[in-house]
Amino acid sequence: MNQQTNIHNRPELILQKLIQFNTTNPPGHEKACIDYINELLSGYGIESKIVSRDENRPNLIARIKGQGTASPLMLYGHVDVVTTENQSWTYPPFSGEIIDGYVWGRGAIDMKGCVAMMISAFLKAKIENTPLPGDVLLVILSDEENGGNFGAKFLVETHPELFAGVKYALGEFGGFSMELDGKRFYPIMVAEKQMSWLKISIRGQGGHGSMPVRDGVMSKLAEVLDKLNQPLPVHITPVITEMIEGIANVMPFPKKQILKQLLNPKMTRTVLKLLGEQGKTFEAILHHTVSATVIRTSDKINVIPGEITVELDGRILPGFKEEEFLVELKALINDPSIKLEVIRSDITSAKRDMKLFNRLASIIRESDPSGIPIPFVLPGVTDGRFFSSLGIQTYGFTPMKLPSEFKFLKTVHAEDERIPVDALYFGTDGLFKAIQTFGD
Repeated sequence: MNQQTNIHNRPELILQKLIQFNTTNPPGHEKACIDYINELLSGYGIESKIVSRDENRPNLIARIKGQGTASPLMLYGHVDVVTTENQSWTYPPFSGEIIDGYVWGRGAIDMKGCVAMMISAFLKAKIENTPLPGDVLLVILSDEENGGNFGAKFLVETHPELFAGVKYALGEFGGFSMELDGKRFYPIMVAEKQMSWLKISIRGQGGHGSMPVRDGVMSKLAEVLDKLNQPLPVHITPVITEMIEGIANVMPFPKKQILKQLLNPKMTRTVLKLLGEQGKTFEAILHHTVSATVIRTSDKINVIPGEITVELDGRILPGFKEEEFLVELKALINDPSIKLEVIRSDITSAKRDMKLFNRLASIIRESDPSGIPIPFVLPGVTDGRFFSSLGIQTYGFTPMKLPSEFKFLKTVHAEDERIPVDALYFGTDGLFKAIQTFGD
């Protein structure tokens, strides 16, 4: 074994090392980080397969053999991170400082911390020769934060044989604790929204800046942005019903009744307003959403533009088709003169498979007897959307028991991203339990 293998049971030290590789995407440059993980695994006699579209952006696949009584289980995560530009950090974002019981740095939560848990649990299984129902795959990916073209999307499209027989996978984002009214919930992600990126084009009379154009494209832009600020119709899906009822059923009166009214489309928006800040937890998973994110027009201050394009980040609830979302969006804009174009969509028709949920929920209850596991729809997207095309059901399950004051979702992609050291051990233990007891 090489000198770095003595950190196999110290996920905080593995994370510290991962953070110290600057894998900001773009450009990514995940190679050095992947090479480190490969070397660490190799120190325990674990061979890894490296597959890449670009040698600077590789992906790693390692396997521990199981007893063959269950299909292979996949643990997967990405090591690229988002930018720290224009953020003010207490400690350098790529130092991985361990201070006050936290590991600080970009990727501590999304998702190098989770990868560190997976590596630690994977190595523990190897070192202890743990009996496993089936093979366990550890898959470390590049490029999740910028579309997966060099990572999961590339692997699924060009090397699907690497995942033969896999039915279930554990990845981001779920298993973190979330406190509501003094009760600790653990949302386990069982589905995620689908991505639809769009562009609208607004055209009208242009001209010289000294000759104002009334009701031109700028006025239309203001009207469109105002409309896009309005919510799309409410949709009550089965998994959302399970999630909200799971929370409401343990709440005291009248909070119980108020929460259950979220499931009444006539009352949903009223209840969301009543819930205030807590309502934001539910808003995005009760509607398709669309956010204007990029506006392009003239770069000349003395030119009134004749065209403006607005790029939109659309997110579609699982189980719906893109055409259904577009019908709602066109009705919201309600202007046939405005051209709407889809520029990228990752839509899956895969059905939810809940067979592993009860086992994961029991791990949460075993690890935290006060914890309440609930199913969860992720408002964003993960690499799971690509693996679902191979029939693989991802569960967002990287367990973390967090301090009540820790705002998990507000920490993701933000300055001073950090994770409690205790949460890393909690997650490693949960993942180790999962890989010992999974089954078809």
